[in-house]
Amino acid sequence: MCGRYVSTRRPEDLAGLFQVTRWNAEEVVEPSWNVAPTDAVWAVLERAHEDTGEVERQLRPLRWGLVPSWAKSPSIGSKMINARLETAHEKPAYRRAFAKRRCLLPADGFYEWQTIPANEKGKARKQPWFIAPEDASVMAMAGLYEYWRDPEGAAEDPAAWWMTCTIITTEAKDAAGRIHPRMPLAVARTDWASWLDPTHHDTEELRALLTTPAAGHLAARPVSTAVNNVRNNGPHLLDPPPPQAG
Repeated sequence: MCGRYVSTRRPEDLAGLFQVTRWNAEEVVEPSWNVAPTDAVWAVLERAHEDTGEVERQLRPLRWGLVPSWAKSPSIGSKMINARLETAHEKPAYRRAFAKRRCLLPADGFYEWQTIPANEKGKARKQPWFIAPEDASVMAMAGLYEYWRDPEGAAEDPAAWWMTCTIITTEAKDAAGRIHPRMPLAVARTDWASWLDPTHHDTEELRALLTTPAAGHLAARPVSTAVNNVRNNGPHLLDPPPPQAG
């Protein structure tokens, strides 16, 4: 799975990188070295303009943890941070989004935890690792997004509508596979337009666009256990861990 990641690029940089044609400079998502479920995250998506009907590429803040339109409560989102590639196109919670509402979630890299066997004192521990492209390029993680309306709000009230997202994952390979069995998928730059196109509905063609981040050229390194606490944030989370006693 992907349960925590890093996203520190400025929206101005993301807008240029992803050739965004519409974004609201008043919408803010702070740089984060510890993006956690239910946080607001930047997402790149394509939607038709309300007035002209012209499809625009947008940069939007979405809540991480997909809430299906039929959900009775948004609390379900905290359990739906990842969608498995193997089943996302057919599961009720994701299939409509897979067909019509796909996005890219920019990331510097992601965290996974490796269980370290018990030492002579009988204690096992989990070591966090930061996994990122070797060349420090942006990871365009494949995502799905959905709309959910608060039943207590009026349909015409924008505040009543939630936009939420999930990250598509697959069996881990290369550097990530040595640490954890699952990993997020990415979309290659040459396929961004096809993945984001809301009129593209061919399931098999869409699944074929999903690739290993950085084409498998990933670097993994152990980092500080401070990342274990979602309240901690800052570049120091990427520091190497201190030597283990004993």
